[in-house]
Amino acid sequence: MTDPTPPRLRVMRVIARLNVGGPALEVTSLHEDHDPVRFDHRLLTGDVDPGEGDYLQLRGSTPGVERVPGLGRSPDAFGDLRALRALAAEVRAFRPHIVHTHTAKAGVLGRVVARALRVPAVVHTYHGHLLHGYFSPGVTKAVVLTERGLARTTTRLVAGGTQVRDDLLEAGVGRPEQYVVTPPGVFLRPAPSPAEARSALDLPPGGPVVTLLARLTGIKRPERFVAAARSLAVEHPDATFVVCGDGELLEALRHQAADLGDRIRFLGWRGDVETVYAATDLVVLTSDNEGMPVSLMEAALAGVPAVSTSVGSVGEVVEDGVTGLLCSTDVTAISSAVGRLLSSPALRERMGTAAAVRAAALFGRSRLVADTERLYEQIAVEKGLC
Repeated sequence: MTDPTPPRLRVMRVIARLNVGGPALEVTSLHEDHDPVRFDHRLLTGDVDPGEGDYLQLRGSTPGVERVPGLGRSPDAFGDLRALRALAAEVRAFRPHIVHTHTAKAGVLGRVVARALRVPAVVHTYHGHLLHGYFSPGVTKAVVLTERGLARTTTRLVAGGTQVRDDLLEAGVGRPEQYVVTPPGVFLRPAPSPAEARSALDLPPGGPVVTLLARLTGIKRPERFVAAARSLAVEHPDATFVVCGDGELLEALRHQAADLGDRIRFLGWRGDVETVYAATDLVVLTSDNEGMPVSLMEAALAGVPAVSTSVGSVGEVVEDGVTGLLCSTDVTAISSAVGRLLSSPALRERMGTAAAVRAAALFGRSRLVADTERLYEQIAVEKGLC
């Protein structure tokens, strides 16, 4: 009697590094929650850069994750060659039906290896893109040309939001029929009460708390948050401003914020982000460019309204005037929007409630996993893999 259970689809997922941020959360969610009856997964990653939070260390070990030497974010000819050889060895040993790459460098190396070794299907996820705010015009042009070439031999291109997809198509990367829009999915562990959270973080028990949760790097423009805090400190003397994150700009930010004293707190990376959101009345994002920012989704899931610059696909996460406020990248505009919500606890509560309802429907972790597994199964049918 034959076994009616079809063979499992073998999926190899490749990401440059699992630093604290949206891509790490999404990739580990897919790795941990896949259906083991239908799928056999492998997750390959490089090391995080100095000064970055290591997502795996902060949340505890994740079984089945393999480190690939040289696969980290920073380009290095010798390291990249080591990574290519290691990836090729992993592909030969595992024989994946699908290679799914995440982040720019892993997207290049992983797709090159997959096509060279004739993996049946290749998927690449754009959690955001590098078209604005990262590089000089010359380097950006080279990035676009590389992505155009890789897209020609990629089975599916997954965009975290419709704006990310539209920006890439406008730049000539891929064809419309290649794209699938799959927003990230988030979850939060049970949170302490606001009072317990503030005590755990050594924050004042009273007054509103305004939080920036982000990598402290150039594209995130955290100096705008400090400038906004300074402009609001006099009008809102009971407010506390919190920076949760780390990065190369940390010391410069501390110096910039020295005159604010205890009005601004630096928490570093936290593995218990649910505690941070429980202590927070309003989250702020000040970036020049974003994909679908997970910190805003998590905050919404926790019932915290947001003020954010209207960049990338942020408008697909924050519904302006309903779950938060969107504004330009000007510090005056950011300060005005934050000040409006600081002045109205009732508006914050109404927006926070709306944010929680919307996030539960649109940005759940189970929805992300189901959407991705459905994509794999569609590809398997197209390619005759099952």
